Amino acid sequence: MNYVIAVFSDRNPAEAAYSALEAEQFAMDEVDILGQGYQSVDDYGLIDPAGKAWKQIKLMMLWLVPFGFIAGFGFNRITGLDTFDWAGTIGNQILGGLLGAGSGAMGAFFVSDGVGVVLGSGDALSYRDRLEDGKYVVVVKGSLTQIRAATPVLRRFRPENLQGYDLPEET
Repeated sequence: MNYVIAVFSDRNPAEAAYSALEAEQFAMDEVDILGQGYQSVDDYGLIDPAGKAWKQIKLMMLWLVPFGFIAGFGFNRITGLDTFDWAGTIGNQILGGLLGAGSGAMGAFFVSDGVGVVLGSGDALSYRDRLEDGKYVVVVKGSLTQIRAATPVLRRFRPENLQGYDLPEET
């Protein structure tokens, strides 16, 4: 299922976008408004971009941390660096591996929009937070063709944020 989600600062442009989608012959059971006086995030079951970003961070850490450990251990073994005299040869190799694993974790965090999640900026700002701030969200779901047709209609009303999602079907 594909979604396009537009965030509006006011009720009027959200309703105008909804009406424009209705005029374009979109199936109205596939278009919803969330906000005060409409459905809530909990009622609708809207995905949370921050949750999706954390899932991607964890997935990337699954392979980057072990790879970083192996790379750090291997680098220390090949170069023979004796950075920490007190640790000995094996200790330096293990510390090199731990530093490599830490670098892998940082890479997963920064590449997967971890900064946006922590700072609450851009797409990582939760739709729940935006609705609590009094904003309105228009959600259109359907095929990729329908989403591509809905996007320019929504753009005409200058949303604060316009984000598309492609959710795989659950089996």
